[in-house]
Amino acid sequence: MLDDTVALAVLAALAGLLIGSYLNVCIYRLPRDFSTAYPRRSFCPGCGQLVAWYDNVPVVSWLLLRGRCRHCRTSISARYALVELLTAATFVSAALQHGATGEALRLALFSAVMIVLLFTDLETFILPDEFTLGGAAVGWALATLWPRPAGLLALFLPVDRLPAGEGLLSSVLGGAIPAAMLWSIGAAYERLRGREGLGFGDVKMMLTLGAFVGLEGTLLTVAVAGVLGSLAALPRLILRGRSAMLDEMPLGSFLAFAGLLLAHLGRSGRLY
Repeated sequence: MLDDTVALAVLAALAGLLIGSYLNVCIYRLPRDFSTAYPRRSFCPGCGQLVAWYDNVPVVSWLLLRGRCRHCRTSISARYALVELLTAATFVSAALQHGATGEALRLALFSAVMIVLLFTDLETFILPDEFTLGGAAVGWALATLWPRPAGLLALFLPVDRLPAGEGLLSSVLGGAIPAAMLWSIGAAYERLRGREGLGFGDVKMMLTLGAFVGLEGTLLTVAVAGVLGSLAALPRLILRGRSAMLDEMPLGSFLAFAGLLLAHLGRSGRLY
């Protein structure tokens, strides 16, 4: 049994490293409207030289090259190695929590989506539709295959017509309700202050969260993200006063980080 667990963890780590390498491609290219399929190989953002396969081994190549391009010596962000390691760690966590099951697949895919959204918003203040709306579609498909408990929505849904109060409808509503709430808050802020206070990508991200973690999970994620965002903003408020309140904050990054924390460090079992 121990050997099986170790083997599963190793396979999950390898899969995470490989998928993490592709997630790096998405993080760099999607906010810039570049294709993730062409060119197939990665390229140096400094000189444009295609990266050879032996310079594209997850984590190892970055360490051997000391974070620089082999050709032009342009510095390559440590984010590349970090994303690969983080993806591997979350995949191992999913495998150890759930074994080789559909729930492990759900957690691994959720983690991959959150990792991309975390870094794209942090670096560019963009949440690509491919991972907000696309992530929501994946979550809804998984909710159909492996239904989650309806939770609070069981008070309003016809649970006698759903398998054990679970299903696609609760997954859709679990994101749609927080999305509508967030959009309303953003619209009210813009009307009162005369400037945008919330990007629509954050609203679409609510659909993704709801699709994977349901209504309670989404609301909990928003609450934790709010605390994290407040803690991150506090030093600037202390140093710069009210002027710091005009700074743009990557809400999507805080939502994604909160989602990862709750999914992997919270109680064991299904997502949240």
